[in-house]
Formats: sequence, structure tokens, C-alpha cells
Amino acid sequence: MTTTKTIDTGAYAATLLRLTLGIALLAHAYLKVFIFTLPGAAAFFVSQGFPGWSVYPVVAVEVLTGIALLLGLQARIAAVISLPVLLGALSVHAPNGWVFTSPNGGWEYPAFMVVTAIAIALLGNGAFALSKAK
Repeated sequence: MTTTKTIDTGAYAATLLRLTLGIALLAHAYLKVFIFTLPGAAAFFVSQGFPGWSVYPVVAVEVLTGIALLLGLQARIAAVISLPVLLGALSVHAPNGWVFTSPNGGWEYPAFMVVTAIAIALLGNGAFALSKAK
């Protein structure tokens, strides 16, 4: 009789989602701070109907949740905390059409990020996480 050892591939899938969303959040914060500049990003927020000051908590959420996701520190909580920012981005891009290459960017990419955050909230940290919470 032979026994086979099964590998929990779901934990690795959760890790890939966690790392991908963490990197994307940090990249968007980087763009706002170093490419568009915070005043430039604030002006864009105002043009979209958001208060200019809201760029600061948005960048803070992107940085803090991005780091938490990369490290695997309470990934479920970090993913849920990122959802209002991601839903805000989705609301900005929703009127532009589906494909992100549409003028002013479509909604496919922000929607994908929202779904990824929800998946992480459901799956947890995955493998290679600093926190052992599921």
C-alpha cells in the first residue's frame, strides 16, 4: 500500500494573491507620491469629486496594507481595510468603459483588485506569512 503526501496548494495560491495585491498597492502609493506628487494626486482627486485631503489617507492605506500583505501580517484585515480605497478607484474608472486601455482607464483592473482583496479576506495569509493567523 502506498501513501501519497498532498500539498496544500491553496495556501500557495493565497500567497500569490497576497503578494500581488501588496505589490500593486505599494506601486500605486509610489506613483501618487513620487510620480504625480501628492499635490498633483490631490488635484486629480478633486477633479474626480473627492476632497483633496483624502489623498493622504488613501496613500497611507495603500502603504500600510501593501506592507502588511507583503509580509503576511493579518492579511484578511489588511485586505478588508484596502477595499474602500479600491472601491473608490473602481468608482473613478467605472464610467470609462471596461478595458483599462480606454481613455482615462477602464474598470477591469480596479475591479480585479477588488475581487483579489475579497479573495484574500476569505483565504487569509496563505504560506510564507509572518503572522500565523489564518
